[in-house]
Amino acid sequence: MSFTSRLKNRLIAKLITRYPSLAKGFIKAYGPWESQEVVPWVPPTKPLNDCRLAVVTTSGVHHRWQDPFDMQDGDGDPSFRVIDGETIRGDYLITHDYYDHSDADKDLNIILPLDRLWELQQEGVIGCLAKTHYSFMGHIDGRHIPTLIGIMAKQVAERLRHDHVDVVLLTPA
Repeated sequence: MSFTSRLKNRLIAKLITRYPSLAKGFIKAYGPWESQEVVPWVPPTKPLNDCRLAVVTTSGVHHRWQDPFDMQDGDGDPSFRVIDGETIRGDYLITHDYYDHSDADKDLNIILPLDRLWELQQEGVIGCLAKTHYSFMGHIDGRHIPTLIGIMAKQVAERLRHDHVDVVLLTPA
């Protein structure tokens, strides 16, 4: 992706963040967002205070030692990063050009609310917080959609099942 394209994308992200009314027009012009596929939502089988909860975010957050998401590819990066919930607080970067993450750079809880969830665990609202969470870069398009849906999302779902996660909190960028 050229420097000019990245600059254009950053400008659009800043404008629609500052002026939300522009976002509606941008989304409408971008294309259809609806899928004809059935969403596999599953109702909880036990009370929330008995559940293990993990977070999946599309904010592009990752540990400093992990490879950054590929911002050079105009269709985005469909891969994910495994987030260690116990060490991420002092060890993170956000690789995402499509939203203004200056506040999240200062406070991780804006995009990955682990401290707030830990408080809910202490209060008995949720059973326990998983140690492992997952991050994607939210701008995925074109040729990467089949990879995201057919491979990466399925890998994360399998990992969540393996970790006995009952509930997932999805946080967008």
